[in-house]
Amino acid sequence: MSGRTLQINERKVWILETGKGAPLLYFHGFADVHSVKESWMPFHEKLAQHAQVIAPAHPGCAQTDENKDIDIIEDVVFHYLEVFDALKLTQFDLVGSCVGGWIAAEIAARHPEKIRKLVLIGATGLFVEGALIGDVFMMAQPEYGSSYASLREMLFSSANQPNALEMFPDGKGELEDEVRRYQMLRFGSRIGFKPPYFYNRSLKNRLHRITSPALVVWGEKDAFVPRSHGETYAKLISGAEELKVISDAGHSVHVEKPDEIAKLVLDFLAE
Repeated sequence: MSGRTLQINERKVWILETGKGAPLLYFHGFADVHSVKESWMPFHEKLAQHAQVIAPAHPGCAQTDENKDIDIIEDVVFHYLEVFDALKLTQFDLVGSCVGGWIAAEIAARHPEKIRKLVLIGATGLFVEGALIGDVFMMAQPEYGSSYASLREMLFSSANQPNALEMFPDGKGELEDEVRRYQMLRFGSRIGFKPPYFYNRSLKNRLHRITSPALVVWGEKDAFVPRSHGETYAKLISGAEELKVISDAGHSVHVEKPDEIAKLVLDFLAE
């Protein structure tokens, strides 16, 4: 594992880096590096065969210090602008999954000149009438004191999917993984704990500002973010391809089908 700490405004930001090539920023979601796992997963390792993958942990996640000034998504955008400055990155590919996809879309809408190509995987962030994002905070409470089946059902194609059972086991898992899961939920609550959860009503009307080519990927069985959100992203981002729906996969499609999603992303970035 290759990680380092940036000092930004007297706060630590934990960064993982791997691979060589053009810079690719990766923003994580709930079932991911930094939010459950300490280090890279197969999807990220595939990307790193063709790019320099840089994955910062969100404020308060993993070894990144909590930022108590963060109350809304705009605060997260400014946090990451300072991260880009510290990394001396002026233009890069940006890939975001879940909440990380929301952050990526917000940055691309505000600063399109920074983004060479944009990839959104099961991104939250939009308000779509009649298609609300699920209540992950409720599902994160164990049923009958120990079962996380409902949370696995929300984040994966089924509660018994092998990756789901490994990352969100019933009872108590590895202590470090448990801490990271709690940290990610705490970060998510800062920007997304306002029913109907994880949205910025203004974002939809700003997507036209994104000028980079974009790829939007969704799991066919996503029970957290309805497919209509992916369709809306693909429709309103002018440079987006048609929505790519991955069969037999849930919200954490990059975890369930890492080879397929990595190939899809890398082919898009190489075009």
